[in-house]
Amino acid sequence: MRKALIVGIDYYHDFTSLSGCVNDADAVASVLSRHADGTSNFTKPKVLTATSVQNSINRKTLRESIEGLFKDDPEIALLYFAGHGYVDETGGFLCASDCQDGNDGLALSDIMTFARSSKATNKIIILDSCHGGIVGDRAGDDSVAEISKGMTLLTASTKDQYAFEGGNGAPGVFTNLLVDALNGAAANLVGDVTPGSVYAHIDQSLGPWGVQRPVFKTNVKSFVSLRKATPPIPHEQLLQLAVHFPEPRFQFQLDPAFEPERSQEQLDNPDIPAPDPAKKAIFKVLQNYARVNLVRPVDAPHMWHAAMESKSCELTVLGEHYRRLVADELI
Repeated sequence: MRKALIVGIDYYHDFTSLSGCVNDADAVASVLSRHADGTSNFTKPKVLTATSVQNSINRKTLRESIEGLFKDDPEIALLYFAGHGYVDETGGFLCASDCQDGNDGLALSDIMTFARSSKATNKIIILDSCHGGIVGDRAGDDSVAEISKGMTLLTASTKDQYAFEGGNGAPGVFTNLLVDALNGAAANLVGDVTPGSVYAHIDQSLGPWGVQRPVFKTNVKSFVSLRKATPPIPHEQLLQLAVHFPEPRFQFQLDPAFEPERSQEQLDNPDIPAPDPAKKAIFKVLQNYARVNLVRPVDAPHMWHAAMESKSCELTVLGEHYRRLVADELI
């Protein structure tokens, strides 16, 4: 079982209202609900959104919903929050619609307490709010993060920074990258999108000079997959990697019969063998490997040249990594 609580608060009675948090929450709920192949992922995420006084979210509702999320023992309990955040000398807070001064919001320390006491295998907290990076820090000592086993924290900004909205209801900068990552921009070659790959995608996309820096804290032995995206290479082709490259540093010998494309002059040259259907099928797979940086031509600029010049191709470092995974039956 996978549980998710998705919160987006645009309406605030006393604070400046926001314009994109509800759209952000809806986008996250939509992408998390199903894998790329349409199968169920987080079944019926609980979505709380506040757009006006009629559907405002007060502190009590926010607290009870988060406490409920971390009950039971699901594989994953995931919290996503988009809205105002607040920080003072006592710690950080998530601001509900009825907040008046910020420190009357829901303390992040309370949320961490709920998560730490949870029997969920993986506790994941994602905050698209100002000052969210303080989550998990020990009160009065931001050099120490108190994160229990199985917990992962990902925030849009550090404790001293603001999280920027997209404007006019458009997705916020952080959540826009988050949704892109979940849709496959951060997927590995088997299609898994993990918290670590999501952070890497967001961090790289924002660049080193941005005024908004994501924060990532975790205490896990291995990352869980948040969503299955469409793999960049068919799984059955990936499993052939150890067949075509049976040992480390193996070089696969090519010749012109592998390559179906050639000039008229090459077609008329009797010394160049005609394309072989079986070799063409293998070469198509090798080209797919090259496209995702698993294979590279040896002493040739492209795979076409390697074939036409009877050279070879070999695994890249990434290719050798996946060859070992296949050989050891880990994927």
